[in-house]
This record gives sequence, C-alpha cells and structure tokens, in this order.
Amino acid sequence: MPSSLATRATALQTGIQPFWAALAMVATQDLALPGYFRKRLVLGGEHLPMKGPVLLAPTHRARWDALMLPMAAGRRISGRDCRFMVTRTEMTGLQGWFLHRLGCFAVDQDKPSLTTLRFALDLLASDQQLVVFPEGRINRDDDSIVLEPGLARLAQMALRQGVQVPVVPVGLAYNPARPGPRSRAAICFGPALHVAGRGRDHTDHFNQRLVEGMQAAEQAARRAVGRPMECL
Repeated sequence: MPSSLATRATALQTGIQPFWAALAMVATQDLALPGYFRKRLVLGGEHLPMKGPVLLAPTHRARWDALMLPMAAGRRISGRDCRFMVTRTEMTGLQGWFLHRLGCFAVDQDKPSLTTLRFALDLLASDQQLVVFPEGRINRDDDSIVLEPGLARLAQMALRQGVQVPVVPVGLAYNPARPGPRSRAAICFGPALHVAGRGRDHTDHFNQRLVEGMQAAEQAARRAVGRPMECL
C-alpha cells in the first residue's frame, strides 16, 4: 500500500482486516443472500472493469444493496474488494465498528473533509474499486433519480491528477420492492462513463448521462425480477 494511502487510512481508522473480511464474505454471500433471496441475478458483468481504478455508481433501493454489490463485483468476481464511501450516520455504533474493519469510510455529505477526499483519490490512484451511492440515500419509491454532486466532482479531481476513472452506472432491483424472505433480487452493470473536463457544464452533462445510465441499468434489473418500471 502506498505510504500516503496507508497514512490516510490510519487517520480515518479504516482498513480491510482479513479475518473480518473473510468472515463477512462467507456470512453474506454463502449464507445470508442465498438464505433470504429465492433468486439473485447479475446482468451486464461484461461492463465491470477487472483492473484499473473504477467508481461504481449504484441506485440505492434497500440495505441489501451493500451485500449485493460485493457478491457481483467483489473479491470472488474481480479479485478486489468493494471500498464503500458511506454517510457518517452509517459509521456509528456496532455497525460502524464492523464497517470500519471492512474498509468502509465515512464522508460528510455537506462538507467532506480533505482527508476523506484524498483517501478516496488515493484508492483510485491505487487501482481500487470504490462504491459511491450518488443519490446519497435509500430511495424505496419510484421517484426520479436525483444525484448529489460528490461523485462527479471526485471523478473530476481524479482526472486533474492524471487518473482517468471509469464510472459504471449500476441498477439494483427487488421483487417485491421491499424485499422479504424468498423474494427476487437483481443487479445490472451498465457501460462505463468518463468525465470530460471541469466546470458546471461538464458536471451537469456528466450527471445527466449518469442518471440515464443508472435508469437503464435499473430498468434491466427490474425486468429481470418481473417488476419493470411503467415509464422512465
């Protein structure tokens, strides 16, 4: 691990601990997901980069999303872990203690710290896989996708440092919408996008393309579980 990445990981008290990571993988991918869901589908796997930096930009429909993503893109598939950037409230209590040991790290959505941003950039510069939920919250309804500005800015900051990061839109779907035991789940990866430059116009154009990519991926996932959207 590069010294700057290790230093910031220490400052943020985050780092993947092999014992807990292995235990979590078995507990979630071999026990929890197969035991809870009758069907788990992965679509568009050819769009997932297997090397180099990558930003995964998933829709956020249920807490199960955080388990579905490592199942479809984590160590068993890509040979690397999903590093989650999550909200500060998710990193509290026992849950926060566990997430820290899986390499997750918190960001203040209103005022992200320089240490957090630099850590995220170091992860990307080290060819790691970073997950950012661009909606910033769980959206359980069929409301329009509204993005927070952070993901586009992060990709632009990486580009300024000479790191071209593919941003992969990801759609997740469940049937029923609030999944219960023996329900169906699907995750779909869409074609990667790239930021083209800085400035408001570039950011707005990129975010529009990202919304369209996330909607298309989610529609494919919803069709797969038998709950297609009525309109996009």
